[in-house]
Amino acid sequence: MGASISTNDDHEGYLSYSKTCLDDIPESCISSMMMRLDPQEICKLARVNKTFHRASSDDYVWESKLPQSYKFLVNKILGEGKLCSMTKKEIYAKLCQPNFFDGGTKEVWLDRSSGQVCLFISSKSFKITGIDDRRYWNYISTEESRFKSVAYLQQMWWVEVLGELEFEFPKGNYSIFFKLQLGKTSKRLGRRVCNLEQVHGWDIKPVRFQLSTSDGQNSLSQCYMNGPGEWAYYHVGDFASEKANGPINIKFSLAQIDCTHTKGGLCIDGAVICPKELAYKLKQF
Repeated sequence: MGASISTNDDHEGYLSYSKTCLDDIPESCISSMMMRLDPQEICKLARVNKTFHRASSDDYVWESKLPQSYKFLVNKILGEGKLCSMTKKEIYAKLCQPNFFDGGTKEVWLDRSSGQVCLFISSKSFKITGIDDRRYWNYISTEESRFKSVAYLQQMWWVEVLGELEFEFPKGNYSIFFKLQLGKTSKRLGRRVCNLEQVHGWDIKPVRFQLSTSDGQNSLSQCYMNGPGEWAYYHVGDFASEKANGPINIKFSLAQIDCTHTKGGLCIDGAVICPKELAYKLKQF
């Protein structure tokens, strides 16, 4: 009889234990777990049940995914006053979208998987020697640019392009690249065609790239332009953001100022600034 009673107790204990489910996990525990996951994993877990869904929307979960400079970004993109009316999840979702600022000449977004800050700067925000003289430069429309136009050099002796940006970057190491192409592309019968007739002079001397920051960082490099007909990313240099808050001023340039020969047929889409570890994603930008 004793054995029979023991069996019933065990059976009842098993039934009681078997009723425990995911809904019994405290929401605070789920939120703490989600803080250790990346944003894509959080969104997947939000579909488990209502408790997981509520936990996935907690402000402190998404604040841990936002960059340190997110308040600066929101004010830059949406203006002051919007920060208080949005949840941290809404802020993250908004910043992951392409966000234009400075009159549509610059774009900023967060990498969806890591929450790191990336920027694209249009050629229209650059200071380009001779840009107002149609004999040398003009802007051409193209669907190949996110800004819908690129600067195109027909022919010139002195080529100098200067970019400048003051921005608040989260702590980390960043790289700058110019997005350039030799040749002018167009569509013909639905196919991409690249006109290389005006491409010349780039194989004689290399292009010089230069970078400097307001806190004393400098970089100088040079390389030959190659691969006509395809967009390429040319590395300008790297810099480190060491302050948790506060803007840094960045100046960068490309130049080929050897006046012994003319240069032509160059398209400038803009420049990309991204964390060094995300440089492998350049073609997605």
